[in-house]
This record gives sequence, structure tokens and C-alpha cells, in this order.
Amino acid sequence: MALRSAKLPLFSPLHGFVDKGRRFVWQRSRSMAPAAKLDNNEELRRLKDVNIDEASGRRHVRDSLKDIQLNLDHILFKTPENGIKTKESYEVNSRGIEIFSKSWLPEASTPRALVCFCHGYGDTCTFFFEGIARRLALSGYGVFAMDYPGFGLSEGLHGYIPSFDLLVQDVLEHYSNIKEKPEFSSLPSFLFGQSMGGAVSLKIHLKQPNAWTGAVLVAPMCKIADDLVPPPVLKQILIGLASVLPKHKLVPQKDLAEAAFRDIRKREMTPYNVICYSGKPRLRSAVEMLRTTQEIEKQLQKLTQ
Repeated sequence: MALRSAKLPLFSPLHGFVDKGRRFVWQRSRSMAPAAKLDNNEELRRLKDVNIDEASGRRHVRDSLKDIQLNLDHILFKTPENGIKTKESYEVNSRGIEIFSKSWLPEASTPRALVCFCHGYGDTCTFFFEGIARRLALSGYGVFAMDYPGFGLSEGLHGYIPSFDLLVQDVLEHYSNIKEKPEFSSLPSFLFGQSMGGAVSLKIHLKQPNAWTGAVLVAPMCKIADDLVPPPVLKQILIGLASVLPKHKLVPQKDLAEAAFRDIRKREMTPYNVICYSGKPRLRSAVEMLRTTQEIEKQLQKLTQ
């Protein structure tokens, strides 16, 4: 599978894939939800004080906020669940890490294809993606998502990426197990990567160039923006420190919500995604992401052939 941009299935966050014959085209939104108004929420303020470095804290916070999150006044949370089978699971992978995953399947029919989601660095698989997954499932697609180790509801130190290659292997293992199930093995399958998840998707493609029907990349992390990278001297110091203090949060960064979301209403919703990682990047995580983008940049020609 060559990742030619002209042949990639396109995706609209509000309308999902639209199939016309054998081509997938973008369908524009016809209406927008009214501006969201968020009330001050005492429960939200209380939960922000909970330590969510480990998965047990993140799971407690998510359980406490789940109903509030899914009733937020934004179009991505207003898509009805009628006609969709959803399932949340915890499963220990081959590295002994408990991984959280969720699926959305059309209730009355066999999926026309599989969509496997790879979330971004400052995101999870159960917040903004919820509405997108529902729209895709209502359009007949089987949608699967997981939280990486150290992110969302999966085990691991929050926001810590000791090895990007191991993270990619965890994702590859999880989605390969799904694709190998008898009820799904004959279906087309697509990777859907957003931001850092785009880098995960590209790395999976490099490992399995012929295993996927296509990929949807939304603002993929192919390069760290120049204004987000520390000056060269500081960068070398941070790389050195990462080998000694890998879990420490010493890397300066801009506000993640401001950098990730242009939609002001969507940006205002981010405080409700309490279990996403919003702190300063841990040293090893920052070094791993920088190394990964440099590797991808060198191999971009392979990805477009």
C-alpha cells in the first residue's frame, strides 16, 4: 500500500467516509451546532486535583466524568448511539500491559470495512473521537480504537513513551488481532491516524506495507514544528538528560489545546477530557517523538511511491 495522497480515502470529522463507487470523497457539513457554553462544574474542579499519573487514577476520573462528557453541547457528542453496538475492553498484551480499547459496530449489518484509530499525543480514544466513531459506525463501518500504554485508560506512567517503536508494536499487535478474527479477516481495513497517531500509522505502514487497504492521516506528526523545538544547544542538553532522568518533565512547551485545535469551541471542551496528557513532555517522550519524526522525514519518499 503506497500512501499516495491522491488515492487516500478522505475523511470529514462530521460526516466520516462517503463512498461513491470505489472512490471515497469528502462530504461537507451543511450545518454547525450552536456555540457551546460550559458551566463552571464543581465535580470537574475536584477531579482535576486527582493524581492521574497511573491508570487507576485516570480510570476513576473517567468513570466520574463519563456521563458529563457524553452530554456536552458539541456536535461531536450529539450523534445518536441508536443502531450502534459499542464495547469497552481491557486486555493484557504480550508485554504484560493492560490496554484499554473500544469498538463501535453497526448493529444491523456486517461492517463494510474496518477503521482502526490511532490517537494524538494530547488525546485519548474516548473523547473527541467518540462522535466521529459513531458517525462512521452509522455509515456502516466497524470502528476500533485503543489508548496507548501511558495514555488514556491504558496502564503505564501518564504521557511516558520509553520507546516509540514499542508503542507502535503494541498498536500493531492490537489491531492485527482484530483483523485476524474470522468475522473481519476478509474486510478492507484502514488506519486513521491523528497528529502523533499519524506518525504511528506511518510507522505501521513501513512495517506492513501491504497489510492495509489505505490510511487516513489528519495533521500527521511528520515533523515537530520549528517553534515547538528547543534551541539546538538546549536540545542536546535535553537528549543527554533523557538518559538519566527519562520520566522528568523538563521540556518547555506551548499550550497543547491552543496548538491542537483551531475550533475555539472544541478548544473550550478540552478541560473535560481530564485524562488526556496536558503536562510538559517527559524527557524520554520528547526525545522519542523527535527521533521518530526525523526517521519518518527521511523515509517520506517510500511512503508516497
